[in-house]
Amino acid sequence: MSTRRLLAEPRARRYLTGQTLSLLGDSAMWLACGIWVKELTGSDGAAGLTFLFFTAPALLAPLAGLLVDRMPRRRLLMVANLAGAVVLLPLLAVHGPDQVPLIYAVMLLYGCLHLVVEPAQSALLTTLLPADLLADANALLRTVRESLRLLAPLAGAGLYAVLGGAAVAVLDMATFLGAAALLLTLRGPDPVPARPERTGGVLRHWAGEAAAGFRHLARHPLLRRVVLATTVLALVLGFGESTGYAVVDRGLHRPPEFLGVFQAAQGLGALLGGLVSAAAVRRYGEVRVGASAFLAWSIGTACAATPLLGVVLAGRVVSGAGLTVMVIALVTLLQRSTPDHLQGRVYAGFEVTTSVPQTVSIGLGAYLIGVLDYRAVLCAEAAVAAVAALLLLRATRFVVPPADAASGTGSGTAGAGHDGGHDDRARAGARSPAGAAPSARP
Repeated sequence: MSTRRLLAEPRARRYLTGQTLSLLGDSAMWLACGIWVKELTGSDGAAGLTFLFFTAPALLAPLAGLLVDRMPRRRLLMVANLAGAVVLLPLLAVHGPDQVPLIYAVMLLYGCLHLVVEPAQSALLTTLLPADLLADANALLRTVRESLRLLAPLAGAGLYAVLGGAAVAVLDMATFLGAAALLLTLRGPDPVPARPERTGGVLRHWAGEAAAGFRHLARHPLLRRVVLATTVLALVLGFGESTGYAVVDRGLHRPPEFLGVFQAAQGLGALLGGLVSAAAVRRYGEVRVGASAFLAWSIGTACAATPLLGVVLAGRVVSGAGLTVMVIALVTLLQRSTPDHLQGRVYAGFEVTTSVPQTVSIGLGAYLIGVLDYRAVLCAEAAVAAVAALLLLRATRFVVPPADAASGTGSGTAGAGHDGGHDDRARAGARSPAGAAPSARP
């Protein structure tokens, strides 16, 4: 019923259509860039570094979050999408190994845009939908995003194999422009968040404003522990940017283009995870569902260490489901725990606390894959992910049911979140404050 209500909102439908267009191009572009670098250099590590350059600007996220909390979100997203089309233009000049730095430079700029687009999308969604539809929107948007992995990786790899990387870049440019055009059709208010009065010196004031998201995460008893568990997982999550190529090449003895099938299997799992995640969160709570998702990622990663194609692909399905459910659960928890005027900065702060260790893990993974057996790297990733799942599960004791959280002030309270079906109070008085939406771009 909630999904029907969501799709009955005209502006929500346009927004979802725009994101679907944009994500179709993005999913194809991501895989094409990795394959492109792999074929130009012959190096698994060099291919994995494409994602390293994307995540490198993560330390600037607090400034991006502050920008989102100070500007009209719809207008900001339109400008970002138009800029995305321009950023891709240098890829048209890549013809050989000497131009690989151009691919890295584009991914770096892509990462800068991502820092603005992610929190802006989260904040914009709160103006498009009533608060009680946000949790379902999280699941639906993430499902749309991940379900494209069933088509876009194969299409991207196929388009790259036939026409080359430049053709995939042109496709992504077109989807950026299409998304910007659909944002233009979203009628209605595009409010600018209220600005607090300036206190102290200019530098001190803006530094304090930029750090507000981190302060909220640090002072919130539950979010503080969730950040710890997620950071532990992020310390190995980036290994997959290099191990994926090694699994296809060394383990399965397939050409690099087979990574499209590999990614499509993860997309299938993501689709399945997205379909059940909203109901699971409502019944069991964000923290328990998130811990289960961490464990699913661990199991799926371990499966990739075998030389059996069926087991590897099954593991990718499990990993895809785990990743999607993980994001939906954590984003919903952020929604319930953060006041509206901090949404951009809290989202950005959470992005930093996870992206920085993930960036380190990408570089570390690219190094380890060159000196260790890829199976040892996969087993290490699986073990650390299991530890992160246990850490997150321990955080359930700090969960406050919605009935209690609703008695606080503002859109979020110190103990917001819910404990699922194991607490009678969590079945009544549920409250879903406005907050962040799941990322619609990678």
